[in-house]
Amino acid sequence: MTIKRLDAFFRNILDIEGFSGIDNSLNGIQVYNDGAEVEKIAFAVDASMETFKRAAASGAGMLFVHHGLFWGAPVPIQNPLRERLQFLLDHNLTLYAAHLPLDAHQRWGNNMVLALRVGIEHPEPFGRYHGRKIGYKGTLKTPLTIAEAVRRISFMDRPPLGVYPFGKPESYTCAVISGGAAGEARQAMAEGIDLYITGESSHQVYHEAQEAGLNLIAGGHYSTEVWGVQAIMEQCKQQLSIETEFIDVPTGL
Repeated sequence: MTIKRLDAFFRNILDIEGFSGIDNSLNGIQVYNDGAEVEKIAFAVDASMETFKRAAASGAGMLFVHHGLFWGAPVPIQNPLRERLQFLLDHNLTLYAAHLPLDAHQRWGNNMVLALRVGIEHPEPFGRYHGRKIGYKGTLKTPLTIAEAVRRISFMDRPPLGVYPFGKPESYTCAVISGGAAGEARQAMAEGIDLYITGESSHQVYHEAQEAGLNLIAGGHYSTEVWGVQAIMEQCKQQLSIETEFIDVPTGL
């Protein structure tokens, strides 16, 4: 599979260009190989040296990640960035990143997968970020205790960073934004949502959620963002018939 064809495939299903004005990640191909065809794609949450080494050891020719190497302003190519780039070049490993386009995807994004896992019926866009809604909200199919919500969203049964049962014993509505979206809990409060699920917590938001009676789960930045890369991985297997592998490198954060 050529890099050109794979790039076209990802751009066809992910709105890479649509987020170019608000996402400071360099979405798309971040590091090219020498033109060799790819026989296997590895998928992971983060672009890190451990992820690179495991991808190369698996025989992958491309690594697809949610968090890439480049964010906004130019930076000097020095350690550890230099070492990471050198490793990718030495192992002819293409690096592909999809940040907000993967969070917001209406079928295979982190937030949609989480919304469906927790049991939101007919998810609707939620959580405005620079004019775009990147999360989802809705009514739960059945009222949900916060403990059951934790069970449904926990990846490999890893415990969440924080569970804050500040509201009703059972939630009827829920909103989800993965990763570092603690501040968007205020939008959930403003809309009268019962349960808000995100990746990271916030000291300031803690008190606001408590006073507003909002149930809050901080599932972990990493653990709430494994879902999108795995969903895209499944699409690659189904539509491209290419070998794939998910590389799990949890941060505990």
